[in-house]
Amino acid sequence: MVQVIQGKDITLAELIDNFGLQLADDEQFFSEWQHDLPELSDLEKQSLNEVKAEYLHLSKYPILEPVVKMVVLSPLLRLAGFYQPPFYIASEQEVKISSEDEGTIIRGRIDILVFHPPFWVLIIEAKRAEYSLEVAIPQALTYMFANPGNDKPTYGFVTNGREFQFIKLMNHSTPRYALSYTLSLNRGDDLHTVVKVLKRLAHLIRNS
Repeated sequence: MVQVIQGKDITLAELIDNFGLQLADDEQFFSEWQHDLPELSDLEKQSLNEVKAEYLHLSKYPILEPVVKMVVLSPLLRLAGFYQPPFYIASEQEVKISSEDEGTIIRGRIDILVFHPPFWVLIIEAKRAEYSLEVAIPQALTYMFANPGNDKPTYGFVTNGREFQFIKLMNHSTPRYALSYTLSLNRGDDLHTVVKVLKRLAHLIRNS
């Protein structure tokens, strides 16, 4: 009997059991988020300071997922260049993946998909402010499995508006993934680092 699981309900344990997912133990596996990051202009830094101030103001009340996308995620993607050629944006993209023995099917919708035809390149999962990123990571990884460009890495980005984390998946015969550190809007210039990493990934994808 085929088991159907909703993407929002998936766990890391189920991804490991059904798809053989492994956590990469090589620090170089996902070095993109730490090395060769671009510098930001003063204007870009000012824009990010405004994003931070706006979020902190609004966070006095519960912040739902649509507000996270509008107030935080949208300006980050704009500053990183993902609204410009060669990239395209899709929202609520339906996906379905199945295990090799077809015993498990996972269905769901990607919050935001940034793609550079013909390959998907960045899967973004946004959660309401009080959610932990640990809830979003298995869901993002699930949708990253659906990337048709198996010979290239797929990147993921999860946020609850206050915290941010990047994911890399190589979906070969043995799928492997790695995570960045958790970056926080409340910690120093972490928000600047988030945009630097997004810019770095955009550069890599554009020139791959």
